Amino acid sequence: MERRLREASLKGSVNSLIGLIKEDELILDRVIVDCSAETPLHIAAILGHVDFTRELLRLKPELVFELDSRRRTPLHLASAKGYTEIVKELVSVGADACSVRDRDGKTPLHLAAMKGRVDVLRELVRVRPEAARVRADHGQTILHLCVKHDRLEVLELLLSLVSDDEFVNSKDDSGNTILHIAVANKQVETVRYLHGRIASIDSKDIENKLRASRDGEIKIVNR
Repeated sequence: MERRLREASLKGSVNSLIGLIKEDELILDRVIVDCSAETPLHIAAILGHVDFTRELLRLKPELVFELDSRRRTPLHLASAKGYTEIVKELVSVGADACSVRDRDGKTPLHLAAMKGRVDVLRELVRVRPEAARVRADHGQTILHLCVKHDRLEVLELLLSLVSDDEFVNSKDDSGNTILHIAVANKQVETVRYLHGRIASIDSKDIENKLRASRDGEIKIVNR
């Protein structure tokens, strides 16, 4: 029975799922009790099976909070893959999953930002704006992760949605702001975008860091 349920999940077959439920109406309850790895909802979320996801959530909405072996919810997987429609289905029954941290300290929003999933991130912030402030390991904010993974478009979106100075100027556990990281990584466009927006950063400090790290490619332009 478990093998057949897994096959139905992999194929995204709603008819097969309904057939299995008719044979054993407790099959999804046993998944919750016994599963130590991925649930059918994890499989559907990572493969982009929208209808199958919708049916699973109708039958057993608590599956939305189940964790896989990496302590990730189905929302983590759908967010990382950029499946906006599945993300909408998941948050409609379990928006609190937006703030769940996986084994690496990442939330679904963190993974979406790291992967550059702009539409997914916009939906997640709309549903749970406070989740954008949850920190990852090492004190990194979602803004730190954007810069670390060179996702300028995502950074611009986040700064348009969550733009208070305290959050933008936050330092990680190593004392780095997002501008420090952009300079260290020689991200020309990001440095230009951020310069003048980070109020608490000493311009001379940034210029010194640029001089130390650049090879003639980066230059802060004062306007």
